[in-house]
Amino acid sequence: MNASPVKTVGAPMEQATIGRSLVIKGEVTGSESLYIDGRIEGTVNIAENRVTIGRNGVVNANVSAREVVIMGKVTGNIQCTDRLDIRGEGTLTGDVITQRISVEDGAVLKGSVQVRSAEQQKNDRAGQAKAAEPAKAMGANA
Repeated sequence: MNASPVKTVGAPMEQATIGRSLVIKGEVTGSESLYIDGRIEGTVNIAENRVTIGRNGVVNANVSAREVVIMGKVTGNIQCTDRLDIRGEGTLTGDVITQRISVEDGAVLKGSVQVRSAEQQKNDRAGQAKAAEPAKAMGANA
């Protein structure tokens, strides 16, 4: 009788990592989850996935993602299509727009919080896109 253990293997989670010693200045975009343990200055746009700011992570940027988990320090506005999770050791200074939010004991949050339904967020983005179009057209004619 063969008694080898049964291996249960789930789908591997694709996740990029910005290591502790890395400093990025500019725009970070992508289509996979991102773990930040270094420093970012600029903007972070990971629309369909999770952005995790590790305990050593320092982010001076506006962050747009499906889900954001903060264990380090973030200065900038956060826009989540699903959820913001600020862990006990996390610090956020900036405004938040999200569907769901979780702030653990010991976490620091300085800024405004807007909890909106998915429908409200879609309507707001559509309105912002329409408002930007005439401005671009005017700039092209000038």
